[in-house]
Amino acid sequence: MISTDGGFRIGLLGRGTVGGAFAALLPRHAERIERITGLRPELAGVMTRSSGAFEEILARSDLIVELMGGIEPAREYLLAAMRAGRHVVTANKQLLSQYGEELWETARAHDVQLRFEGAVAGVVPVIRVLQEALAGATIDRVHGIVNGTTNFILTEMARTGMTFEEALAEAQRLGYAEADPSEDVDGRDAAAKMAILARLAFDTPVHLEQVRYEGIDQIKPDDLEYARDLGLELKLVGTAERIGAGLSVRVHPIFLYPAHPLASVSGPFNAVTVESEAITEVTMSGPGAGGPQTASAVLGDVISAMIPPASTPPTSSALEIVQDVVSAFYLHLEVADEPGVLAQVAQVLALQGVSVKSVVQKGLGVQARLVMVVHPVLESRFQAAMDLIAGLDFLRAPPRAIRVLEEEFG
Repeated sequence: MISTDGGFRIGLLGRGTVGGAFAALLPRHAERIERITGLRPELAGVMTRSSGAFEEILARSDLIVELMGGIEPAREYLLAAMRAGRHVVTANKQLLSQYGEELWETARAHDVQLRFEGAVAGVVPVIRVLQEALAGATIDRVHGIVNGTTNFILTEMARTGMTFEEALAEAQRLGYAEADPSEDVDGRDAAAKMAILARLAFDTPVHLEQVRYEGIDQIKPDDLEYARDLGLELKLVGTAERIGAGLSVRVHPIFLYPAHPLASVSGPFNAVTVESEAITEVTMSGPGAGGPQTASAVLGDVISAMIPPASTPPTSSALEIVQDVVSAFYLHLEVADEPGVLAQVAQVLALQGVSVKSVVQKGLGVQARLVMVVHPVLESRFQAAMDLIAGLDFLRAPPRAIRVLEEEFG
């Protein structure tokens, strides 16, 4: 349904941080959008927890923008809107990562658009690039920093020596982190975004529960201190890549060498690198955390939906999800200061086929630490070595490990 009076009416579901920013942004850009599309957008109604009725807003809208978050009733509203012939725009990455196939199928069945650029990486236009500009390329890997909150926290920890808790408090003070930041810091937010990107890049249904993820809440300031000694930068990186005939999708803290395209991305910024034999590599970056940034991406989707058509094609393949992949690792051990410790650790690692690339020994007595980087190995083999090392009687604390991306650029 498109209005016949030259207007384009938008129903807004949710007026929190992003919804409020979108509601303020729309009238400021209405004249410019009218010049581009020939239609002048306006809000037809806003539904919040305490006001507005979905059915009434739907009846007088040409398009529905969903910024309320959560699974239900957001899923119910989007399905109803598309079945009623309305285009929809959402920034709900959890909904898309769990019910994306149902939503895309409904959009195709009712010949409407489902747009979701704001669900991944803020203003970085990675969704549009994958759907349109690189639609003809065979993608080999998509990886990137897709959570601005965690990137800000890691940047502050590295820059100032703050603890995780101190850097999180600063992120909350500046509005980069929610009052409840659990989905950001435990990696679930980034995992949901990587499920969406993997689906688009590899034409394979990927659901959130298939994505292995870890967060940053266990990172210590001395991990970052030793990283500097080893010439590394720490980032929370999401990866989706072909491995043989399968697909691996994962999110982990990972050390990068300084020349890597993602290593210099700091603060609340996001960056995504797309790799393909046809294009070699494309890296996109921009602000990733904050209401105005996400609202800007949502507005871009609204404008695109006003200029039809664009749709998400059905998946035509189903790559097997691979869980056990090869990685290098940083290993941090707090040990007793006594002879033979390094030799015993090296022996345990060797039993599992893990070879050591570099070692740094720090401190004496109760401050004694071994920090090493091991060569790439299957994660299952490294974990088996970790389990054995954890049982050694000279360890003063559980071993800590962080992945290392061995690729060097430049």
